Parts: sequence; C-alpha cells; structure tokens
Amino acid sequence: MADDRPLLFFDSGVGGLSVLAPTRALLPRAPLVYAADSAGFPYGIRSEGEIAARVPALLGRLAERYRPRLIVIACNTASTIALGHVRAALDVPIVGTVPAIKPAAERSRSRTIGVLGTEATVRQPYVDDLAARFAADCTVLRHGSAELVQLAEACLRGAAVDPARFDAVLAGLFDQPGGKDIDVIVNACTHFPLVADALGAAATRALGRTVAFVDGGPGIARRIAALTEGQTWPDLAPPGTAVFTAAPDPALAPALGRFGLTALEQL
Repeated sequence: MADDRPLLFFDSGVGGLSVLAPTRALLPRAPLVYAADSAGFPYGIRSEGEIAARVPALLGRLAERYRPRLIVIACNTASTIALGHVRAALDVPIVGTVPAIKPAAERSRSRTIGVLGTEATVRQPYVDDLAARFAADCTVLRHGSAELVQLAEACLRGAAVDPARFDAVLAGLFDQPGGKDIDVIVNACTHFPLVADALGAAATRALGRTVAFVDGGPGIARRIAALTEGQTWPDLAPPGTAVFTAAPDPALAPALGRFGLTALEQL
C-alpha cells in the first residue's frame, strides 16, 4: 500500500519554500505540508531561549496533527538554535538547515566569502565552527539582516520593492574591510533565495561584476531523498497544505499555489 504520510517543512515564514521547491522536484509524488510560524515571525530578532522553547513545542503539535514521515526545519535560525531540542523531543527523523559555507569556500577564487543571514544565525558559534572547518583559508565576512527577511516576504506577496533596499542590505557586507573582494555569498537564511535575482542585481550594481550566491536547498533535498529511499508514495501527490500559526494571509495564496500548496489552514 502507498504511504500517504507527508513531508513536513517548518519555518518562521515563507522562506522554507526555497527548500520545499527542490525537494518537490526530486520527489514529485511526496505529500507536502508546509508550516509557517507566522504568529512568531520573524525569528531572527527573537532570543535564543524563546526559539529553543517555541520550536519543539510547535513541532510537537504539528507532528500530532499531520503524522509526518520526516520533518524538515527549513530555517537556519531555528536549526542552529533548536535542532537538538527537537530531535530530543520527537521520535521522527529531523533534517536541519545549516549555512552552505563549505560549498561557498569550494567555489570562491578570491578566498573572501560573505555570509548573509539573520542576526541570530550569523552570531552562532556553529557558524564559527563551519568557517573553521571548511573555510579556514578564507576571509569570512558576516552580515545579519532582519529587513531582508521582510523584503522576501513582501515580494512573495506580490509587493513592489525598491531595489535600493537590496543595495542597502548588501552594503552591510561590501562596506566591511575586504568586502569588495567577496566573490561568493552564502544565503544563510532560507528566505533569501526567494529574492536571488534582486540580490544578484544589487551585487552587480555595487561591485560592477557578478557575485555567486549559494544556499543549502538542493543539498537538503538530496538528503531528504536519501532518507526516504525505498519508501512508498501515493501514485499521485495530493494537494499540498500550508498551515499557519496565525490567520493565513490570502495575499500569499497565489505564490503558495505555485509551490503546489493549495490548501490553507491555521494551527
């Protein structure tokens, strides 16, 4: 018999769609549930204690309701702070999200890379460890931006955003000592790949050349496929479900539909 248990993706907002999309491409028959903690959004400005307590509790409720076969914490901030707590609390395979510093270092020619995330993510010791392990011969510059999370959410709602706002965000990297040498930027927040084109254009305006952007979405998708290898799926994937901890915003419905999420619910 086909197994209709879903893959459950969790983020504070819509950023985790950048992880859901490559997973859906690899596993087109997989039932999908996307959960956004819209009542707690944004995580990047919350304390570590709040996130460490909130995320396991919410995922416990979501696991009880949807009975997922696997949970993806599609949020760098939640993963770097709460991943261990969630794994200790739930008897479900958990996949986390970490900044793609290793592939960035492998790709960089200037040996100067940028890490663009939330304030909560870029200050984590885990990022220090990744840089030491995989980019020891690189200069690693970091910048935390809560505004870029808000810009990504606004763009997904179809709002027009002034390109100068993306320029200002990237100035936080490029204006640091050595920042003009950056040739690869790690999108260390799952929201940021959703505005990859706008970020790329802003980098070109600032430096007069292209800058590569990397993120962990494709690698996470491959990890999910490996963990579910040999499992059965429905013959046809059912409509995906998007669930929010606050009232769903109807303005998001068209964008969610493009990701296969046509049912909207509130937790």
